[in-house]
Amino acid sequence: MPKYILNPETLLYEEREEPRYLRPLRVTVAVLVAAGCVFLYFWLYTAVFHWDLPRTAMLKRRAAAWEARMEVLANRLDLYDRTLTGIEQRDDQVYRSIYGLGEIPDAVKNSGLGGINRYEEIDRLGMNSSLGWTVRRLDHLTKRAYIQSKALDEVGGLARTAGDMLACVPSVPPVLPDLNVVHLSSGFGYRTDPVYGGGESHGGQDMAGPIGTPVYATGDGVVTMAEFNYSGYGNQIVIDHGYGYQTRYAHLSVISVTVGMEVRRGQQIGNIGSTGKSTGPHLHYEVVYRDNRVNPMNFMDFNMPLDEYRAMIGTRKEESPVGKRTSTTELLRRSKQQGNG
Repeated sequence: MPKYILNPETLLYEEREEPRYLRPLRVTVAVLVAAGCVFLYFWLYTAVFHWDLPRTAMLKRRAAAWEARMEVLANRLDLYDRTLTGIEQRDDQVYRSIYGLGEIPDAVKNSGLGGINRYEEIDRLGMNSSLGWTVRRLDHLTKRAYIQSKALDEVGGLARTAGDMLACVPSVPPVLPDLNVVHLSSGFGYRTDPVYGGGESHGGQDMAGPIGTPVYATGDGVVTMAEFNYSGYGNQIVIDHGYGYQTRYAHLSVISVTVGMEVRRGQQIGNIGSTGKSTGPHLHYEVVYRDNRVNPMNFMDFNMPLDEYRAMIGTRKEESPVGKRTSTTELLRRSKQQGNG
Protein backbone atom coordinates (compact mmCIF):
# COMPACT_ATOMS: atom_id res chain seq x y z
CA MET A 1 0.00 0.00 0.00
CA PRO A 2 1.57 3.35 -1.04
CA LYS A 3 2.31 5.98 1.55
CA TYR A 4 1.68 9.71 0.94
CA ILE A 5 4.07 12.30 2.39
CA LEU A 6 3.49 16.14 2.42
CA ASN A 7 6.05 17.99 0.32
CA PRO A 8 6.75 21.31 2.09
CA GLU A 9 7.94 22.93 -1.12
CA THR A 10 4.96 22.15 -3.30
CA LEU A 11 2.54 21.73 -0.47
CA LEU A 12 1.30 18.62 -2.19
CA TYR A 13 1.01 15.06 -0.95
CA GLU A 14 3.35 12.94 -2.92
CA GLU A 15 3.33 9.20 -3.15
CA ARG A 16 6.42 7.51 -1.68
CA GLU A 17 7.28 3.85 -1.68
CA GLU A 18 8.60 2.30 1.62
CA PRO A 19 11.42 -0.21 1.62
CA ARG A 20 10.14 -3.80 1.53
CA TYR A 21 12.00 -4.83 4.66
CA LEU A 22 10.38 -2.15 6.79
CA ARG A 23 6.96 -3.85 7.18
CA PRO A 24 8.27 -7.26 8.37
CA LEU A 25 10.57 -5.34 10.66
CA ARG A 26 7.66 -3.52 12.18
CA VAL A 27 5.74 -6.75 12.64
CA THR A 28 8.74 -8.34 14.30
CA VAL A 29 9.20 -5.38 16.59
CA ALA A 30 5.51 -5.44 17.48
CA VAL A 31 5.66 -9.12 18.33
CA LEU A 32 8.78 -8.64 20.44
CA VAL A 33 7.20 -5.72 22.27
CA ALA A 34 4.04 -7.74 22.93
CA ALA A 35 6.08 -10.69 24.18
CA GLY A 36 8.10 -8.37 26.36
CA CYS A 37 4.94 -6.89 27.84
CA VAL A 38 3.54 -10.32 28.54
CA PHE A 39 6.82 -11.43 30.15
CA LEU A 40 6.93 -8.22 32.17
CA TYR A 41 3.34 -8.83 33.30
CA PHE A 42 4.09 -12.36 34.47
CA TRP A 43 7.31 -11.27 36.10
CA LEU A 44 5.61 -8.49 38.03
CA TYR A 45 2.66 -10.80 38.86
CA THR A 46 4.72 -13.70 40.17
CA ALA A 47 8.20 -12.46 41.12
CA VAL A 48 7.51 -8.96 42.39
CA PHE A 49 4.00 -9.20 43.86
CA HIS A 50 4.14 -12.98 44.43
CA TRP A 51 0.62 -13.48 43.18
CA ASP A 52 -0.63 -16.87 41.95
CA LEU A 53 -1.97 -17.36 38.52
CA PRO A 54 -5.74 -17.94 38.49
CA ARG A 55 -5.46 -21.67 37.72
CA THR A 56 -2.69 -22.10 40.28
CA ALA A 57 -4.78 -20.30 42.90
CA MET A 58 -7.76 -22.55 42.13
CA LEU A 59 -5.66 -25.72 42.43
CA LYS A 60 -4.17 -24.49 45.70
CA ARG A 61 -7.64 -23.88 47.11
CA ARG A 62 -8.68 -27.38 46.13
CA ALA A 63 -5.52 -28.86 47.61
CA ALA A 64 -6.05 -26.95 50.86
CA ALA A 65 -9.61 -28.27 51.08
CA TRP A 66 -8.41 -31.85 50.58
CA GLU A 67 -5.62 -31.40 53.12
CA ALA A 68 -8.20 -30.18 55.64
CA ARG A 69 -10.31 -33.29 54.96
CA MET A 70 -7.25 -35.53 55.32
CA GLU A 71 -6.41 -33.87 58.64
CA VAL A 72 -9.93 -34.52 59.92
CA LEU A 73 -9.62 -38.15 58.77
CA ALA A 74 -6.21 -38.45 60.46
CA ASN A 75 -7.68 -37.16 63.74
CA ARG A 76 -10.47 -39.73 63.51
CA LEU A 77 -7.94 -42.47 62.82
CA ASP A 78 -6.00 -41.35 65.91
CA LEU A 79 -9.19 -41.75 67.96
CA TYR A 80 -9.93 -45.17 66.47
CA ASP A 81 -6.31 -46.24 67.07
CA ARG A 82 -6.47 -45.25 70.76
CA THR A 83 -9.83 -46.98 71.19
CA LEU A 84 -8.63 -50.17 69.51
CA THR A 85 -5.42 -50.13 71.57
CA GLY A 86 -7.48 -49.91 74.76
CA ILE A 87 -9.60 -52.87 73.69
CA GLU A 88 -6.49 -54.89 72.85
CA GLN A 89 -4.92 -54.12 76.24
CA ARG A 90 -8.08 -55.09 78.15
CA ASP A 91 -8.34 -58.27 76.09
CA ASP A 92 -4.71 -59.26 76.77
CA GLN A 93 -4.52 -58.21 80.41
CA VAL A 94 -8.05 -59.01 81.61
CA TYR A 95 -10.24 -61.15 79.38
CA ARG A 96 -7.63 -63.53 78.00
CA SER A 97 -5.87 -63.69 81.36
CA ILE A 98 -9.08 -64.76 83.10
CA TYR A 99 -9.59 -67.66 80.73
CA GLY A 100 -5.92 -68.65 80.58
CA LEU A 101 -5.41 -67.58 76.97
CA GLY A 102 -2.06 -66.25 75.82
CA GLU A 103 -1.68 -62.70 74.55
CA ILE A 104 -1.86 -62.10 70.81
CA PRO A 105 1.71 -61.42 69.61
CA ASP A 106 2.46 -57.91 68.37
CA ALA A 107 3.87 -59.44 65.19
CA VAL A 108 0.39 -60.78 64.40
CA LYS A 109 -1.38 -57.54 65.26
CA ASN A 110 1.00 -55.41 63.21
CA SER A 111 1.30 -57.72 60.21
CA GLY A 112 0.51 -56.19 56.87
CA LEU A 113 -1.94 -57.24 54.20
CA GLY A 114 -0.57 -59.86 51.84
CA GLY A 115 -0.84 -60.21 48.12
CA ILE A 116 0.26 -57.91 45.31
CA ASN A 117 1.42 -54.35 45.89
CA ARG A 118 -1.81 -52.71 47.01
CA TYR A 119 -0.29 -49.25 46.98
CA GLU A 120 1.36 -49.17 43.56
CA GLU A 121 -0.84 -46.33 42.30
CA ILE A 122 -0.54 -44.38 45.54
CA ASP A 123 3.24 -44.79 45.67
CA ARG A 124 3.47 -42.80 42.47
CA LEU A 125 2.38 -39.77 44.49
CA GLY A 126 5.41 -40.16 46.74
CA MET A 127 5.99 -42.17 49.90
CA ASN A 128 5.40 -39.12 52.08
CA SER A 129 2.05 -38.16 50.59
CA SER A 130 -0.75 -37.75 53.12
CA LEU A 131 -3.07 -39.88 50.98
CA GLY A 132 -0.63 -42.80 50.88
CA TRP A 133 0.00 -42.60 54.62
CA THR A 134 -3.72 -42.44 55.40
CA VAL A 135 -4.60 -45.39 53.15
CA ARG A 136 -1.87 -47.53 54.72
CA ARG A 137 -2.96 -46.58 58.22
CA LEU A 138 -6.61 -47.32 57.46
CA ASP A 139 -5.70 -50.77 56.12
CA HIS A 140 -3.57 -51.42 59.21
CA LEU A 141 -6.41 -50.51 61.59
CA THR A 142 -8.82 -52.64 59.57
CA LYS A 143 -6.51 -55.66 59.92
CA ARG A 144 -6.10 -55.07 63.67
CA ALA A 145 -9.85 -54.71 64.15
CA TYR A 146 -10.45 -58.00 62.29
CA ILE A 147 -7.87 -59.86 64.42
CA GLN A 148 -9.33 -58.38 67.61
CA SER A 149 -12.86 -59.38 66.62
CA LYS A 150 -11.70 -62.98 66.19
CA ALA A 151 -9.93 -62.81 69.57
CA LEU A 152 -13.09 -61.56 71.27
CA ASP A 153 -15.09 -64.32 69.58
CA GLU A 154 -12.71 -66.80 71.21
CA VAL A 155 -13.14 -65.15 74.61
CA GLY A 156 -16.90 -65.02 74.11
CA GLY A 157 -17.02 -68.75 73.44
CA LEU A 158 -15.18 -69.42 76.69
CA ALA A 159 -17.38 -66.97 78.58
CA ARG A 160 -20.44 -69.00 77.59
CA THR A 161 -18.88 -71.94 79.40
CA ALA A 162 -17.76 -69.96 82.45
CA GLY A 163 -19.54 -72.43 84.71
CA ASP A 164 -17.27 -75.18 83.41
CA MET A 165 -14.27 -72.99 84.18
CA LEU A 166 -15.26 -72.69 87.85
CA ALA A 167 -15.29 -76.47 88.08
CA CYS A 168 -11.94 -76.82 86.30
CA VAL A 169 -9.77 -74.25 88.08
CA PRO A 170 -7.92 -76.02 90.97
CA SER A 171 -9.42 -74.59 94.14
CA VAL A 172 -9.33 -77.22 96.92
CA PRO A 173 -6.52 -79.04 98.77
CA PRO A 174 -5.35 -82.26 97.09
CA VAL A 175 -5.68 -84.14 100.38
CA LEU A 176 -8.21 -84.13 103.19
CA PRO A 177 -7.21 -80.95 105.12
CA ASP A 178 -7.02 -82.75 108.45
CA LEU A 179 -3.97 -81.40 110.30
CA ASN A 180 -4.08 -84.46 112.55
CA VAL A 181 -3.22 -86.63 109.53
CA VAL A 182 -1.23 -84.40 107.15
CA HIS A 183 0.65 -81.15 107.62
CA LEU A 184 2.18 -78.55 105.34
CA SER A 185 5.95 -78.98 105.11
CA SER A 186 8.12 -77.28 102.46
CA GLY A 187 6.32 -74.34 100.88
CA PHE A 188 6.55 -72.61 97.52
CA GLY A 189 9.66 -70.53 96.82
CA TYR A 190 13.32 -70.60 97.77
CA ARG A 191 14.50 -73.33 100.15
CA THR A 192 17.46 -75.54 101.05
CA ASP A 193 17.57 -78.78 99.03
CA PRO A 194 16.63 -81.56 101.52
CA VAL A 195 18.82 -84.14 99.73
CA TYR A 196 21.84 -82.37 98.28
CA GLY A 197 21.84 -79.20 100.36
CA GLY A 198 22.32 -75.78 98.86
CA GLY A 199 19.63 -73.39 97.73
CA GLU A 200 16.94 -74.26 95.21
CA SER A 201 13.65 -72.93 93.94
CA HIS A 202 10.76 -75.08 95.14
CA GLY A 203 7.94 -74.92 92.61
CA GLY A 204 5.19 -76.47 94.69
CA GLN A 205 3.76 -77.19 98.14
CA ASP A 206 4.72 -80.33 100.09
CA MET A 207 2.15 -82.05 102.29
CA ALA A 208 3.58 -84.72 104.59
CA GLY A 209 1.40 -87.64 105.67
CA PRO A 210 1.29 -91.42 106.04
CA ILE A 211 1.90 -93.58 102.99
CA GLY A 212 -1.42 -94.52 101.44
CA THR A 213 -3.21 -91.27 102.32
CA PRO A 214 -5.67 -90.62 99.46
CA VAL A 215 -4.84 -87.85 96.95
CA TYR A 216 -7.69 -86.13 95.10
CA ALA A 217 -7.98 -84.05 91.91
CA THR A 218 -8.33 -80.38 92.77
CA GLY A 219 -10.36 -79.54 89.66
CA ASP A 220 -12.03 -81.12 86.65
CA GLY A 221 -9.66 -82.04 83.85
CA VAL A 222 -7.93 -84.67 81.76
CA VAL A 223 -4.95 -86.74 82.86
CA THR A 224 -2.03 -85.95 80.55
CA MET A 225 0.65 -87.85 82.49
CA ALA A 226 0.59 -90.89 84.76
CA GLU A 227 4.24 -91.84 85.09
CA PHE A 228 6.07 -94.33 87.28
CA ASN A 229 9.64 -93.26 87.99
CA TYR A 230 12.39 -93.97 90.49
CA SER A 231 13.98 -90.50 90.40
CA GLY A 232 12.95 -86.88 90.40
CA TYR A 233 9.22 -86.59 90.96
CA GLY A 234 8.89 -90.34 91.31
CA ASN A 235 5.41 -91.61 90.54
CA GLN A 236 3.52 -88.55 89.32
CA ILE A 237 0.27 -87.42 87.74
CA VAL A 238 -0.31 -84.29 85.67
CA ILE A 239 -3.86 -83.06 85.01
CA ASP A 240 -4.71 -80.47 82.36
CA HIS A 241 -7.67 -78.42 83.58
CA GLY A 242 -7.90 -76.15 80.55
CA TYR A 243 -8.05 -72.37 80.73
CA GLY A 244 -4.25 -72.36 81.14
CA TYR A 245 -4.17 -74.49 84.32
CA GLN A 246 -2.33 -77.72 85.08
CA THR A 247 -1.64 -79.52 88.36
CA ARG A 248 1.07 -82.02 89.29
CA TYR A 249 0.91 -84.67 92.04
CA ALA A 250 4.32 -86.26 92.74
CA HIS A 251 6.04 -88.92 94.92
CA LEU A 252 2.90 -91.09 94.90
CA SER A 253 2.83 -94.68 96.10
CA VAL A 254 -0.17 -95.59 93.93
CA ILE A 255 -1.49 -94.08 90.69
CA SER A 256 -5.20 -94.74 90.21
CA VAL A 257 -5.74 -93.08 86.82
CA THR A 258 -4.45 -93.47 83.27
CA VAL A 259 -3.50 -90.97 80.58
CA GLY A 260 -6.55 -89.62 78.77
CA MET A 261 -8.89 -90.29 81.67
CA GLU A 262 -11.32 -87.50 82.57
CA VAL A 263 -11.42 -86.71 86.29
CA ARG A 264 -13.50 -84.42 88.44
CA ARG A 265 -12.73 -82.36 91.49
CA GLY A 266 -12.72 -84.56 94.59
CA GLN A 267 -12.08 -87.78 92.66
CA GLN A 268 -9.28 -89.93 94.07
CA ILE A 269 -6.36 -90.22 91.68
CA GLY A 270 -3.64 -91.80 93.85
CA ASN A 271 -2.05 -92.11 97.28
CA ILE A 272 0.75 -90.37 99.14
CA GLY A 273 4.12 -92.12 98.89
CA SER A 274 7.85 -91.52 99.02
CA THR A 275 9.01 -92.36 95.48
CA GLY A 276 11.66 -90.53 93.53
CA LYS A 277 13.76 -87.82 95.15
CA SER A 278 12.09 -87.91 98.58
CA THR A 279 13.23 -87.97 102.19
CA GLY A 280 9.90 -89.20 103.57
CA PRO A 281 6.24 -89.82 102.77
CA HIS A 282 4.67 -86.68 101.33
CA LEU A 283 2.80 -85.24 98.36
CA HIS A 284 4.49 -82.65 96.20
CA TYR A 285 1.68 -80.56 94.67
CA GLU A 286 2.12 -77.96 91.92
CA VAL A 287 -0.18 -75.52 90.15
CA VAL A 288 1.00 -74.40 86.72
CA TYR A 289 -0.70 -71.43 85.10
CA ARG A 290 0.17 -70.62 81.49
CA ASP A 291 3.43 -72.58 81.72
CA ASN A 292 4.52 -70.84 84.94
CA ARG A 293 4.49 -72.52 88.35
CA VAL A 294 2.57 -70.47 90.90
CA ASN A 295 2.03 -70.76 94.65
CA PRO A 296 -0.54 -73.56 95.22
CA MET A 297 -1.63 -72.00 98.53
CA ASN A 298 -3.24 -69.19 96.53
CA PHE A 299 -5.67 -71.77 95.12
CA MET A 300 -6.83 -73.55 98.27
CA ASP A 301 -8.01 -73.04 101.82
CA PHE A 302 -6.38 -75.61 104.08
CA ASN A 303 -8.84 -74.57 106.79
CA MET A 304 -11.71 -75.83 104.67
CA PRO A 305 -14.29 -77.63 106.86
CA LEU A 306 -13.70 -81.38 106.81
CA ASP A 307 -17.42 -82.10 106.43
CA GLU A 308 -17.53 -80.12 103.18
CA TYR A 309 -14.48 -81.90 101.83
CA ARG A 310 -15.86 -85.34 102.78
CA ALA A 311 -19.19 -84.44 101.17
CA MET A 312 -17.39 -83.55 97.93
CA ILE A 313 -15.55 -86.88 97.98
CA GLY A 314 -18.77 -88.77 98.65
CA THR A 315 -20.55 -87.02 95.77
CA ARG A 316 -17.81 -88.01 93.34
CA LYS A 317 -17.96 -91.65 94.43
CA GLU A 318 -21.71 -91.72 93.90
CA GLU A 319 -21.52 -90.03 90.50
CA SER A 320 -18.85 -92.30 89.01
CA PRO A 321 -18.92 -96.09 88.88
CA VAL A 322 -15.13 -95.90 88.88
CA GLY A 323 -15.30 -94.83 92.50
CA LYS A 324 -17.02 -98.12 93.35
CA ARG A 325 -14.16 -100.22 91.94
CA THR A 326 -10.67 -100.59 93.25
CA SER A 327 -8.04 -98.68 91.36
CA THR A 328 -6.40 -101.95 90.27
CA THR A 329 -9.67 -103.24 88.83
CA GLU A 330 -10.25 -100.05 86.93
CA LEU A 331 -6.73 -100.03 85.48
CA LEU A 332 -7.07 -103.65 84.35
CA ARG A 333 -10.43 -102.85 82.74
CA ARG A 334 -8.99 -99.90 80.83
CA SER A 335 -5.92 -101.88 79.74
CA LYS A 336 -8.17 -104.64 78.42
CA GLN A 337 -10.29 -102.11 76.48
CA GLN A 338 -7.18 -100.57 74.93
CA GLY A 339 -5.89 -104.03 73.98
CA ASN A 340 -9.16 -104.92 72.28
CA GLY A 341 -9.17 -101.59 70.48
